[in-house]
Amino acid sequence: GFQAIASYTWSHSIDIASNDSTANLPALAGYDARLDRASSDFDVRHSLTAAVTYDVPALFKNGVGSALLRGWSLQTLFSARTAAPVDIFSRRDSEFGTFNLRPDPVAGVPVYLSDPQAPGGRRINPAAFAVPTADRQGTLGRNALRGFPFTQIDLSLHRRFALTERVGLQFRMEVFNLLNHPNFGDPVNDLSSDEFGRANAMLGRSLSATNNTGFNPLFQAGGPRAVQFALKLQF
Repeated sequence: GFQAIASYTWSHSIDIASNDSTANLPALAGYDARLDRASSDFDVRHSLTAAVTYDVPALFKNGVGSALLRGWSLQTLFSARTAAPVDIFSRRDSEFGTFNLRPDPVAGVPVYLSDPQAPGGRRINPAAFAVPTADRQGTLGRNALRGFPFTQIDLSLHRRFALTERVGLQFRMEVFNLLNHPNFGDPVNDLSSDEFGRANAMLGRSLSATNNTGFNPLFQAGGPRAVQFALKLQF
């Protein structure tokens, strides 16, 4: 009545562009795309997932207690991963249009600042970067910084009630983010933004349709605790 499985993945994805649409300077502007060779936007270096299923033993052998408490199954899922990359940029106008250009790092200035008022208790320091005066790519590498890691525990309890020989009714209770652990989206990476360096959304909402990704935050990991109940007729 007990099953467990766990998996760990180490990976490193490297490219010069992680999507088919980019606001970087074109090659005709003298920009060398090889300068963008770095970790991919979706690079997750470490990922751990573990799951446990337990068939709860009946406390009573017969009677009402047995009818109500037998046949329940409990599942839990633990997920954790390291932070995704963050690419710092500033918007610059050139003869070819408006593009994103990375800044230069300022020597001796800390990149991250501890801030109990900021989501996640940390923010990126805007004073650690200088915007070049010329139309060139800064010396800060692409995706050189990281956002916030992700950790979440989900729980499910279910039982199937036999109505007839072929028809059954399954009841499920599912709790997402059981411990209500806060997971934040990437910090704002536009140096011209007043919110630069701070996360302005939970992870689930940062993946949602509000950011034009097409995902519904209700079905994304990284949101606040959510509980749902379901009844499924099986035949």
